[in-house]
Amino acid sequence: MAKLYLVPTPIGNLDDMTFRAVKILKEVDLILAEDTRTSSKLLNHFGIQNKLSSHHKFNEHQTAGNIARRIESGENIALISDAGTPGISDPGFLLVKNCLENGIDVECLPGATALIPALVNSGLPSDRFCFEGFLPVKKGRQKKLQALAGEERTLIFYESPYRLIKTLEQLLEYFGDRQISVSRELSKLHEENARGTISEVLEHFKAKTIKGEIVIVVEGKPPPKASQGGGKEFS
Repeated sequence: MAKLYLVPTPIGNLDDMTFRAVKILKEVDLILAEDTRTSSKLLNHFGIQNKLSSHHKFNEHQTAGNIARRIESGENIALISDAGTPGISDPGFLLVKNCLENGIDVECLPGATALIPALVNSGLPSDRFCFEGFLPVKKGRQKKLQALAGEERTLIFYESPYRLIKTLEQLLEYFGDRQISVSRELSKLHEENARGTISEVLEHFKAKTIKGEIVIVVEGKPPPKASQGGGKEFS
């Protein structure tokens, strides 16, 4: 029976592509990509010549039904994003929902996603965490931060380099000076992990030009009278 495959792609280092991911992408009848120009470079690198079609947040409402019908007719289709696992702050949810509602098998391959390595190497508790993706840019941003200030689990956010300073300033305002880890350009040549209190990491990034994809990992609300020891580390 034909199915939809969700195939993670590297977040930076191409060596993180799995053998199974390459095999599936070579075998399927169609590959759906968030940005066909970006994905074409990846597919060419691994000698994958399958037909490529666009599937992104601006057209997924219109295309999900048609894709499901194609799978029902016998086509195996794979969905990839520009980097990481489809559906994690990227298109994918609507298509998966549509396929499942129509009895179509969906299989997600294990693979790269930025939030897990950022969490694990942060040095903050990783047994319980809350992934929030991108904060609202404008409407609802302050309300969201106020609501999350009382969250006791480790918090994880994605952020743009253009909004990092603003976000760190707001985290300091709403959360207090907690422990934090900011990971930039994970798995790439210029990977950086800045750890310390929010105020320490904020000063670090104010003094430099910020580039690349960013993951912010923040300590959950400490219990009463918990130690707030510092200790910055930049690598």
